[in-house]
Amino acid sequence: MALRNIVTEGDPILRKKSRTIEEITPRIVKLLDDMAETMYYDNRGIGLAAVQVGVLRRAFVVDIGDEHGRINFINPEITSTEGEQRCSEGCLSVPGKGGEVMRPMKIHVKALDIDGNPFEMDAEGLLADCICHEYDHLDGILFTDKAIPGTVEAVERE
Repeated sequence: MALRNIVTEGDPILRKKSRTIEEITPRIVKLLDDMAETMYYDNRGIGLAAVQVGVLRRAFVVDIGDEHGRINFINPEITSTEGEQRCSEGCLSVPGKGGEVMRPMKIHVKALDIDGNPFEMDAEGLLADCICHEYDHLDGILFTDKAIPGTVEAVERE
């Protein structure tokens, strides 16, 4: 695994729509492994989309530190949502800022895993928030676009 450079706010690639992954090649597997290392092990994040490391592909990784561990999502699709929750968010691509966003309390998502196997899962709370945040990145949307007015402010990283 290798650390990747994180693209930050202002770079036009973050506003582009990511492309579907047609085949899960060794390069895609390495990308996901590198993203996980970059996200968590170097930056203490809980999610990272491929576009955040400059790759316009529909993939992201999440690891909120629960029993699910690291989850790889390739070509994800959120198929249903339920309820609403107010979430405090930050983003590795928007360093030094945090804000609050309204997200679904529960979601159902379909995707491919790192081996190309289809899977579906229900998520709620923090996991649903994280998946929705990373899913937005695939369509060029940052959390600051959806932030509740007046909630985005400077924050210090721990």
